[in-house]
Amino acid sequence: MSVIKRNGNSSPAFPSIFDDFFSREFFNWGNSNFSPTSTTVPAVNIKESADDFKVEVAAPGMEKKDFNITLNGNQLTISSAKQFEETKKEESYTRREFSYQSFTRTFQLPKDVVDAERIMATYENGLLNLTIPKREEAKQKGPKQISIN
Repeated sequence: MSVIKRNGNSSPAFPSIFDDFFSREFFNWGNSNFSPTSTTVPAVNIKESADDFKVEVAAPGMEKKDFNITLNGNQLTISSAKQFEETKKEESYTRREFSYQSFTRTFQLPKDVVDAERIMATYENGLLNLTIPKREEAKQKGPKQISIN
């Protein structure tokens, strides 16, 4: 059976609900939290204020030591690799499960805006938080009042 998209609207009371449903990318996992290799990557929120950028990375089950954060020029890279192993004291076992989790996220920061020396990172309750301060010259300043002589 194949799905055929109809453009005609047979009933004005029901606007093309099926057309809308089938045109959305509900099953396109590439646009979600999956990398091209079908491994999950953590969701990221980035907020910008006048003074800094805040980056939040959802990475539950990790530890501080699992992260590697680098800034190369204006390219911020957050990566992690963790190996989970269920270990038992028995010499021989009939089942042993391994699990590996890794990701890399790279972001381009605005050029000549970031104060690289003051970047701070914390990890708490499954959330990696980065505070990336802006350089004084790059901060938006309020309107300047010009006096009339």
